[in-house]
Amino acid sequence: MNTALTPGALVLGAGGTVGFGVVGALLEAGSPVFAVGRDGPRMAALAEHFADEPGLELLHSPCIHDDREAARLADQVRARGRPLRAVFASIGTPLQSGRLLDQPASLLLEKLEADLIPHLAAARHLIPLLAENNAGTAHYVLIGGPYAERGWSGYGHASVTGAAMRMLTQVLHEEANGLGVRVQLLSVDKPICTPDNLVNACAEWPNALAVGRSAVSLLTRTKEAAKPIVPYSARDAAPPDTMLASDVEDALWAVAGVRRNGRTSA
Repeated sequence: MNTALTPGALVLGAGGTVGFGVVGALLEAGSPVFAVGRDGPRMAALAEHFADEPGLELLHSPCIHDDREAARLADQVRARGRPLRAVFASIGTPLQSGRLLDQPASLLLEKLEADLIPHLAAARHLIPLLAENNAGTAHYVLIGGPYAERGWSGYGHASVTGAAMRMLTQVLHEEANGLGVRVQLLSVDKPICTPDNLVNACAEWPNALAVGRSAVSLLTRTKEAAKPIVPYSARDAAPPDTMLASDVEDALWAVAGVRRNGRTSA
């Protein structure tokens, strides 16, 4: 596969647990990946784990906190000069336990600034970038946790922030539709099973790769196209039957400037 011509995907928060799974699922499906994350041991582990994957490109970038940082990232991606088909956003701070009533109101503001505003800033600059060079539908997929639909006792700040992120997704879904970009949130209603919590994990908890596969499946699941919020389901977490490249064959020919009969297009 010529990764310079194949539309790829950008993963925000690639060094995180879920981001790692999304990167793995995309590579498994045959998609080039531009993985963005903070320089550190997690990104180093990602590079080492996928060292034999020619379709993986890493960008060590500071966390996105505002429009300025999001604009800088968009400029870096644009400067690559390669087609981009999708963005997967898995960014956020670690969970913090504690009752809302026991914490100062400023803590909720801090959580919103750390876990919600970066998503808006990234979307404001990456959605127009997706719309620039896509003849068909491009995808912007956010990944949400298990505490947004109902209040999670002891993790109320995450519940409030998660609920706000669901509303943000619904608004972006409507606003980006006219740009040819489909914005959706994969809502994962259970904690992620990791090596650290394996001893106490329930059998139904998904691992990061399963969540990644489910997120990647949104690129080809037309049945859920009109839904801004899509619940995670284990049935959508199976290994892909076909490579993503086959789903965008016409786009590949167009980017290459060649028709199917081998002639150069005008």
